Amino acid sequence: MAIDVEWARSEIANFLVLTTMRSPSDPSFISFPMTTFGSDEEIVASAQVVEQILDRVIPTWRTSVPSEDNELVNRWCQHREAAQRADVTLRRDAEIRKHLGDEAPQLSASTMHPWAWEGARALWQSGHFREAVTAAARKVNAETQNKVERRDAGETPLFLNVFSKDSPKPGQPRLRLMADDGSDTFKSVHRGAAAFAEGCFAAIRNPNSHEDGLPELPEHEALEQLAAISVLARWVDSATVER
Repeated sequence: MAIDVEWARSEIANFLVLTTMRSPSDPSFISFPMTTFGSDEEIVASAQVVEQILDRVIPTWRTSVPSEDNELVNRWCQHREAAQRADVTLRRDAEIRKHLGDEAPQLSASTMHPWAWEGARALWQSGHFREAVTAAARKVNAETQNKVERRDAGETPLFLNVFSKDSPKPGQPRLRLMADDGSDTFKSVHRGAAAFAEGCFAAIRNPNSHEDGLPELPEHEALEQLAAISVLARWVDSATVER
């Protein structure tokens, strides 16, 4: 679902007001420490919403936005800078892409299938992109096992079995992306799904998790890999179990 820009910017604006520092109202207290406009309770409540907005707009804000020494004065300084950056992105994204010559559609990890994004979210937000993709693949594997009620197989063997064109057997249900009408389309769809799943685990999940010393994936490459895992997740989630 697309972001409601007006609502998101309103939430950010409110958070920025609440976290602005002010001098004490009584000027006689010269050494009295500065305080935020909002109470701790108000700020925490606002931050709960704003953090989710930041996760959508700047998924890596926790690591990409610097945490400065003035946090000793205002603990929300990192949130504030991230919120200011997110507000500019929301307000000027279309303009920037237009003037930089790139008006191509954008892909957001948070709009991918929940199995993929929820599996990857924590690691992704801390900048561990390769591990995030691996975690997403593990999540999709586990959810597939849950759907077909199997623990005796996983990853490539599991997906080759559940997407098999053969009729189901005792203890070996199938996942059907369409009804078996005997058509070439039915055979093609399920052959392709099995091959795609094998590719996801053989060429994405396995190298990411088994090769030591690999450099961190660039975010855009990790996003492409996560999108592949998301496609597989969506197929599994939408499929009908045939026993």
